[in-house]
Amino acid sequence: MRFGRTPEQHAFSEALDDLLGAADVPSASRAWAAGDHSAGLKLWQRLAELGVTGLLVPEELGGMGATPTDLTVALERLGYHGVPGPWIESIAVAPRLLTDTPDADLLERLAAGEALVSVATGSRALDADVAERTYALGATLRRADPGSEQRSVDPTRRLFDVTIGEEVATIDPAPALDLGTLACSAQLLGAGLRLLDDSVAYVKQRTQFGRPIGEFQAVKHLLADVRVALDFAAPLVHHASLTLAPRDISAAKVAAGDAAYLASRTALQVHGAIGYTREFDLSLWILKVRALVGAWGTPAEHRARILALLIDDRLVEAR
Repeated sequence: MRFGRTPEQHAFSEALDDLLGAADVPSASRAWAAGDHSAGLKLWQRLAELGVTGLLVPEELGGMGATPTDLTVALERLGYHGVPGPWIESIAVAPRLLTDTPDADLLERLAAGEALVSVATGSRALDADVAERTYALGATLRRADPGSEQRSVDPTRRLFDVTIGEEVATIDPAPALDLGTLACSAQLLGAGLRLLDDSVAYVKQRTQFGRPIGEFQAVKHLLADVRVALDFAAPLVHHASLTLAPRDISAAKVAAGDAAYLASRTALQVHGAIGYTREFDLSLWILKVRALVGAWGTPAEHRARILALLIDDRLVEAR
């Protein structure tokens, strides 16, 4: 097995960076948080033209029929640039949920970037007000209607209560939940990388005692610890995208969440007082990381799942 990204995946990542780097994503994110979706939806359509929205949609439904690894490439860059919207629900979870259901025709519109989908795994759904269709995922797949908006620690993640409606299909929710978790891990990894890059750039220009603070050993050590954590998390995310094994996905989520959270705390520390202000763009990534760490399963839940699966493996080996 070649453990690494293909040239095509590197080119895809670079194309996403070119598109998103030229866009004013922070402004779109702030508008999205205020309920103005126009800039975010324009960005959604431009990403659809690159094939992002149809990555996991089958080719016969107008999608790319791509791999979970391709999905993690996209989600990492979306996390790096802080793009708002129900990306995990729409491009990772919905294709797995809907392909063999009566609502499969919706995937054609999703692949074309004409429809957004939200999925509630509990009592709330992300960006249900802008989604064409919202689903509630449990023992069965059901449609859901959005209700009152609830406050999130990340203002760009607009959460809505849902009222569960008619049943769409009887499904096994585990594969879709695992894909959502994998996508969340990739998004966390991307956000952590962005926080590290912004922190490194800042300490090179911020001076203290006549020297850039990045020259001080203590600051170098802080940022080096973040680099190591992210470099350890990245292979776990990649490996999980190849195996799709529940234990690997949980390990990736824990590692990516821990690394991104360390990046956010370190970024806040090296930026000083300016890092605490909402007006400074750094806050967009700090708050997003804080929300995503607990999304698609908390660290405690995933550590417990890893332990349970390890115990099961040991019991099988002992028989």
